[in-house]
Amino acid sequence: MAGGRSEKLLWRAAVVAVVALAGMVDGASARLREKYYGSSCPSAESTVRSVISQHVQQSFAVAPGTLRLFFHDCFVRGCDASVMLMASNGDDESHSGADATLSPDAVEAINKAKAAVEALPGCAGKVSCADILAMAARDVVSLTGGPSYGVELGRLDGKTFNRAIVKHVLPGPGFDLNQLNTLFASNGLTQFDLIALSGAHTIGVTHCDKFVRRIYTFKQRLKYNPPMNLDFLRSLRKVCPMNYTPTSFAMLDVSTPKTFDNTYFDNLRYNKGVLASDQVLFTDRRSRPTVERFAANATAFNEAFVAAMAKLGRIGVKTGSDGEVRKVCTAVN
Repeated sequence: MAGGRSEKLLWRAAVVAVVALAGMVDGASARLREKYYGSSCPSAESTVRSVISQHVQQSFAVAPGTLRLFFHDCFVRGCDASVMLMASNGDDESHSGADATLSPDAVEAINKAKAAVEALPGCAGKVSCADILAMAARDVVSLTGGPSYGVELGRLDGKTFNRAIVKHVLPGPGFDLNQLNTLFASNGLTQFDLIALSGAHTIGVTHCDKFVRRIYTFKQRLKYNPPMNLDFLRSLRKVCPMNYTPTSFAMLDVSTPKTFDNTYFDNLRYNKGVLASDQVLFTDRRSRPTVERFAANATAFNEAFVAAMAKLGRIGVKTGSDGEVRKVCTAVN
């Protein structure tokens, strides 16, 4: 009983925190701007892109991993690189809930990009980890075939983290559209933004435990399980057999898994969404028209994705004494 009550209290606290983050969006918009480091560290963006490009070539996991890092960072405490902070005892965001499966290759790439920028003449202590993560998220999109776009910069790094709320403020793989809309709306994002951002799964991966109940029958059934193409289900069973290992995974876009394009949405039209929270976007009549639009028009998807990423990047930006520019991304100054 006591445990249930504490869970409810924590959930309420998480909701309050998320609503507060959404309320900070307007103030953040005034601070952020493109080419923010044009005079203070003019080579920052090109340096980050160079480092990220090298790491993507070494490990493709850096591409989807960086996008996931950015999304998770912004949804938990705002876009302040709190997701990058590491505690010696493991009591940090990266060891909690969905964050526990964040890509170590992506984390390393961001840390290396930060080190490279810090080493530039006159740039030490000027470019935040939060901004480097935002730049890197933009870069992996274009490096994998997606649109190139300017990214708003000027964020400060957070000085703390909150492991406890991680599992309460990120979308679950079994969420239905109502749950997704509620969570995204609390961050100032619309259903249209939600669908556009979900398109990042075009280069995404997911572990078997996130969808195993969609492809096998268990006594405890999913509360919501949208339809799945039978041949596709059989192929997923080969990737994730009943005795799958904890590291087993599947690509979220089986058609063009290493190319950032709109094929993810076309897959949903044929009931080839791996996660229930993906397939629901087509199954639910309220979101289906947008999925069909993006599936038919790559330009429409790209434009919507870029706009949604800008809105995502404005969530909970730290200013003044609430933030700092860290010397290294893994620890506060």
